[in-house]
Amino acid sequence: MTDWNKDQWGGGSSSAGYQPVGGFQPGPAANYAPPSQAHTYGGGFTSDQKSPFEGDRFKPKTRINDPFFLIFFILSFVGYVVLSAIVITQWVKDGGLGGGIGGGNTGTSVTLNYHTVILLLLVAGAALVLSTAYLILTRTFTKAIMHITLILSIALNIGICVYYWITKYWSGAIIFTIIAIVSILAYWGYRSRIPLASLLIQVTMDVAKHHKSVYVVAFIALLFQALLSVWFTFTAIGTYAKWTPGNPSCSTGTSCSSGKVAGLIFFETFAYLWTSQVIGNVALATMAGGPFGSWYYFGPREQGLMPKHPTLSAFVRASTLSLGSIAFGSLIVTLLELIRLILDIARNTADADGHPVQACLALCAQCFIGCIEGLIQYFNRYAYIEIALYGKPYISAAKDTWGLLVDRGIDAIVNGSLVNMTLTWGAYSVGMLCSLFAYVYLRVTHPSYNDDGQYTAPVILFAFLIGLQFSLTLSSAVEAGVSTIFVGLGEDPQVLAIRAPELFGLIASTYPDVVQGVQRV
Repeated sequence: MTDWNKDQWGGGSSSAGYQPVGGFQPGPAANYAPPSQAHTYGGGFTSDQKSPFEGDRFKPKTRINDPFFLIFFILSFVGYVVLSAIVITQWVKDGGLGGGIGGGNTGTSVTLNYHTVILLLLVAGAALVLSTAYLILTRTFTKAIMHITLILSIALNIGICVYYWITKYWSGAIIFTIIAIVSILAYWGYRSRIPLASLLIQVTMDVAKHHKSVYVVAFIALLFQALLSVWFTFTAIGTYAKWTPGNPSCSTGTSCSSGKVAGLIFFETFAYLWTSQVIGNVALATMAGGPFGSWYYFGPREQGLMPKHPTLSAFVRASTLSLGSIAFGSLIVTLLELIRLILDIARNTADADGHPVQACLALCAQCFIGCIEGLIQYFNRYAYIEIALYGKPYISAAKDTWGLLVDRGIDAIVNGSLVNMTLTWGAYSVGMLCSLFAYVYLRVTHPSYNDDGQYTAPVILFAFLIGLQFSLTLSSAVEAGVSTIFVGLGEDPQVLAIRAPELFGLIASTYPDVVQGVQRV
């Protein structure tokens, strides 16, 4: 066992008992771990528990991991900043090509203008309200959140499907018909697994109530996401305004073409998605390596064993030494998301040109890429926790994560958990509501630049991305806690029997292979 000095982290102890999370109610925070009944050694660790510093946990080496991807990320961000400064400066000089709120002042018919900026700013505001409301809902309810989210998602899918059929938006109608059917089947298939998932959320909420830094990190990340989305909105609109043929800047000698606009929009979308992914994953690593990881391995703060300022320490590690590793994993997901978006554009184009076969093929490819993206995002979350706890490079963290899941058998829990599915459906619902709001706004206001509907798809896409990223950033607070519990369960399962006995008992009865060699409670 690694020797360590408890006094360097602060002294003190608490004899507070654990209140079962099954009866969780909103209000004053309940105690979130029982006193250990096992024999304890010096330093406060039990005889059946590893040291929190096992394998250099919480003591990462002072080296920059994955420096190539860190440099690539910095260069990409700097390039985006330079391009954004150029287009926004020109856009302001041209007066934004006119436009305002509503349908009375839509500006020039050349391309996107202030009218679209105001629309997407309204979308950002709606996304903020909806994402916050969803977090409060998750914070307040336990088992009910499983049913409420899934049922509302099904209703939302059916409603959007019907609306698109009525408005003859054929490709969207076909997609949401399929999604509505899949969501109905998923609800009935996963219904029996709701108790375990809801208990996981309850335990996570108990821990978060004792560590307000969880919500501070989530809302700070959301603020940065909001600023990034607004910035991206102005940059994208400015790019359309500067290089679309027929706009004022083209008459001053600027080379304008639709190809240039498409290429620059592609780069800006890539930089936006990658930066957004990195922000969300830095927040996840901060929460996992800070309050949640410290709670699992050191015990409640009241016992005096938890490091001082664990959240701040985890953030410093995630945003410096481990930033390259986080950028590496985020890049993989970003590339898959770009491929999916390209396929979505191809599907919309084929649908608009009257080629249903090509549209269906693009839809199938898009669904396939979406499934791969979801699996990698799911796996990456656990890799980021390894990075946060141990300071590993991305490849090493990914290998160890896979070995950990397979060796301990908790892949059954990971695959069976409804937590990720519920939070993903919530983020998806927020994104869809934002995109639907943008679509209705365009149809009601009839902007002059969109007479033929040529800008409907990109505006809806921008709105969906804004809503999705807002909600995913906030829900990362819950995902970080649940995923950290899974990682701790694979490495040191007997600790969970001390921290959350009811949860451990349910896991042991549902997935006995996970806790082999550990006495049930």
